[in-house]
Amino acid sequence: MAPSWGPCPVVMALLWLAFCSRGHTDSGTEEYLKRAHSLTKPYQGLGASSSGTFWDISGNTMVTAHYVRLTPDLQSKQGAIWNRIACLMRDWEMQVHFKIHGQGKKNLNGDGIAVWYTKDRMQPGSVFGSKDLFSGLGIFLDTYPNEEKQHESKKRRYTPSTQRIFPYISAMVNNGSLSYDHSRDGRPTTIGGCTALVRNLNHDTFVVIRYLKRRLTVMIDIDGKNEWKDCIDFPGIRLPMGYYFGASSATGDLTDNHDVISVKVYQLTVEKSPGDEEEEEDEEVLVPSVDNFSMLGDDLESEPMSGVTLFFISFFSLVGLMVLAVIGIIVFQKWQEQSRKRFY
Repeated sequence: MAPSWGPCPVVMALLWLAFCSRGHTDSGTEEYLKRAHSLTKPYQGLGASSSGTFWDISGNTMVTAHYVRLTPDLQSKQGAIWNRIACLMRDWEMQVHFKIHGQGKKNLNGDGIAVWYTKDRMQPGSVFGSKDLFSGLGIFLDTYPNEEKQHESKKRRYTPSTQRIFPYISAMVNNGSLSYDHSRDGRPTTIGGCTALVRNLNHDTFVVIRYLKRRLTVMIDIDGKNEWKDCIDFPGIRLPMGYYFGASSATGDLTDNHDVISVKVYQLTVEKSPGDEEEEEDEEVLVPSVDNFSMLGDDLESEPMSGVTLFFISFFSLVGLMVLAVIGIIVFQKWQEQSRKRFY
């Protein structure tokens, strides 16, 4: 009888590779699941001090069998989850399965979820439950239009090209010196965004953040069709290695349940030319930055001038023109007198 050798080592290796790899993308990029940066059910050991878990929790975060609730549908709550392992991958993808729901009606809920890749971790603050003046990348799933409500009383209007429909996803890259303007929903520092109607849906909702060859791509799957839709695509993004993945949330006077069901991080491998490798050697010492980025100005329409203001502007403009006309006549007369004296 032939001896039983068990599974062939080569076959076992291929099975393990298939298990950890999500395959190839359309661009030929290979993607490998990194368990040290991922969070999936049943969340065993999450937040415990044991070295066997890879994630910490803070604030009002609650762990259940089916989701990690960053904040409950209550006022003045905040919570976060942070990966303990620094990311040493140059190219990566982060897929977040989340759910935002609550009792609040349309535009009476808040504030949203932030997904992070930052230098510092576990530091609560004013930006969706995490610190301001962060260093790294923030993706904000904002559910309340602070700026729009703030300016309604002042009768300021948005142009059709700049008006946002909330909930809204935006991205910000920060070197630690920029403050997130919460009252303006981050408009001055955003590098892109899109509308994402994600509240109180009965199907799964996902956002994927891809950083590949200095290009940031954000896509959403929120329609229950298992299809990714483009949201943000911005080149020239420079993010150092060694930062941490995380997610945070906060509520104020307005509230929602902000749940994270899973976080899956993939390592992306692409074929690079020698020139790319030389450029990336310099990238390791760079602070986060965006090529050719400038702070956005005020993109709201100006407040209409009152009738009194228009009258005074017109009046003083007319007076100015009359003064200039008188000066011109005097100069012309003097020039004529000088001309006549030269002929006598």
